[in-house]
Amino acid sequence: MWVLWSMTLVAALAVAGASASEQIPDDFPRFQVPGREKPLDTLRRLFWLHYPGAGPKATLWDEWLSLASLWPAVDTGGYADSFRQQWKQVLSARVIDAEGYVATHQHASIAHPLGWPFPFWNQGRRTAGWHFSFKDTVGPGWRTDKLSTPDDWQVLHAESAGVTEEGWKVILTGANSSVTAPPCDVDPYESPFLQLRWKGKGIEDAQPYIEWTTREQPEFSPERRFYFSPHAGDTIHYEAIPMYRHPLWKGDITRLRIGFGNPKPGGEVVIQAFFTQYDTRHNINAQNFVRGCAMYFWWTRDLNFLRQNLNRMRLALRYLMTEHHTLQEKVVDTRWVGHEGRSGVRYTPDGKKQIVHGSGVGNNYWDLLPFGAKDVYATVHYYDALRKMAEIEQEVIRNPGWNMPRGVYAFDPHELLKHAEEVKAAGNRLFWNPQTRRFAPVDADGVMHDYGFTFLNLEAVAYDFATPEHARDILAWVCGERVVEGDTAQGKDIYFWRFAPRASTRRNIDYYFWAWISPEGIAFGDQVQDGGAVLGFSYYDLMARLKVRGADDAWNRLQEILRWYEEVERAGGYRKYYDGSRPGTLQGGGTAGGLGLDMEFFESVLVPQVMLYGFLGFQPTGDGFAIDPRLPSGWESLRIDRIRWQGLTLAITVTPTAIRIEKEGDSDEAPLVRLPAGSWRATGKTANGEQRQVNLRMVGQNLRRLEWRGLREVVLARR
Repeated sequence: MWVLWSMTLVAALAVAGASASEQIPDDFPRFQVPGREKPLDTLRRLFWLHYPGAGPKATLWDEWLSLASLWPAVDTGGYADSFRQQWKQVLSARVIDAEGYVATHQHASIAHPLGWPFPFWNQGRRTAGWHFSFKDTVGPGWRTDKLSTPDDWQVLHAESAGVTEEGWKVILTGANSSVTAPPCDVDPYESPFLQLRWKGKGIEDAQPYIEWTTREQPEFSPERRFYFSPHAGDTIHYEAIPMYRHPLWKGDITRLRIGFGNPKPGGEVVIQAFFTQYDTRHNINAQNFVRGCAMYFWWTRDLNFLRQNLNRMRLALRYLMTEHHTLQEKVVDTRWVGHEGRSGVRYTPDGKKQIVHGSGVGNNYWDLLPFGAKDVYATVHYYDALRKMAEIEQEVIRNPGWNMPRGVYAFDPHELLKHAEEVKAAGNRLFWNPQTRRFAPVDADGVMHDYGFTFLNLEAVAYDFATPEHARDILAWVCGERVVEGDTAQGKDIYFWRFAPRASTRRNIDYYFWAWISPEGIAFGDQVQDGGAVLGFSYYDLMARLKVRGADDAWNRLQEILRWYEEVERAGGYRKYYDGSRPGTLQGGGTAGGLGLDMEFFESVLVPQVMLYGFLGFQPTGDGFAIDPRLPSGWESLRIDRIRWQGLTLAITVTPTAIRIEKEGDSDEAPLVRLPAGSWRATGKTANGEQRQVNLRMVGQNLRRLEWRGLREVVLARR
């Protein structure tokens, strides 16, 4: 992520760091394998370091952090209950606009109020902006430093009442009042939106609008008019006006007018700011919101939450299908202005650099990289969201007593799964580079931009998006067995940073959003998104290895990460380890660097999750759970305790032939469980040690009803 960060986030990080330095509570989960105590104790310490900061953040973390913070049954300090309450509140409060777009919820900025905090207007070339007050506005570095005055504005049927603490106050003395900005030079491509920060009184029946002139059409006209809603109230409202949707928003814009559309005199408005705005929305928010909601529900079985949010999840997914044309194109096709997937930093044939302002706006976590257009990263996450939404819909149908809304928003789960397979097939054709044998972004011109993005490819494998053949090719490349000609990092150098593969393996000086103007001035590996590395995404490396190469390969990779982390601990932590005495510069809290480990890299908490979701193979569902263990050859068993599944606390031990579940608490409903293929029998034990046979009956395809009421322990054994 980019080097700038908000003060509120830095403050939150300070709190998380203070928590992480405390002694590990006794009720924090343990990973137990006979003979592997030392490395797994190290893994537990790594987990605890990042766990206190793993609550909800911006929308793009909804899936990643919910995976890690919802299951540990840490009652000490109230962590478990607090995290669950936080996730419920935050997910339920995620803003979804009238069209179905899920807001990004990153820190304050002067970019799109529902988007990423940059780029913003004063980073542009042909943009314009007037700020009459900085009250409650993001601080220096994220906005212009100069306040405007209304001296050069033209006022019609209104009177200027001066600039107050909140902004420019205008009294509407007549009907159809308006204010006209000074002359400007605005390129519509750099200004797909206008943002008006304002409030008003007595304008409830007004129909405000924007008008503009161009060099070719120097007079204002109703033909070039774009309406928006009035805002009456006591607080400043941020109105993002989508000018790009008007067919005459083109040419060279020379004047801008705000018409208040008031039918009678008597109202008043306060204008805090008025400026052009890039489209900084993300096309991965819906996917992350849907999966975060699913994960929360599966771990908690909070029926009230699902009832409140189910149609919001459906709306978010339908927005992707329509706005990003997925039903027609079978991939995410983003056509927003500036999101065409083309770089904003380009070179002519003679080597001259060109900066194309407005081009290459980011779409996801990797915010310097364009992606966009036929967006492979968004498509991989869309595929996974489809499958998770299908599971939710199946559970709703299977449990009519939950009383969940159906109606026009509901999906047919079989159609979702069918569509997911279409997306997988189309994506493996469109985004696969047959020369390098890996996935890469494709821009609106059909040009592929292949810089060896390991994060993209490993997530594609882990989410089962890659075909088996493609998955094997990807792992052979990442593991250094297959050399891609022209890559900067090859073979063992892909894991130069040890804790994770480099984020990219080919030097990138020409595939960025336009404001990252001097990538050539930063060495390969000294920037996270160009040869650097992020610890958290080793989780997908581990899960991909587990899927393709097996448990031994994944365990060997995890051990290397843990050996590195033990060195970090001996040095006194990440910052002391990377103090200049060895290669590597840390990014975080406002400082640029090549390695993402702490500070805003909350996803570092993902790495230990391979124990639960990978080796143990545990997956919660709304009405049960699945267990599909995958143990390395040297492990006789694996036990994970303090698993807070819905209202119970579980400790699960798996061996090659049996699954033992100890539980604290009880429920009068029997869960549906999915087990590996084969014949299984179940026995149980009550709290006083009485042995019982347990009914484990098939109720559907690979679904068994586990009648464990009144039992403290259940053993599932292969027949």
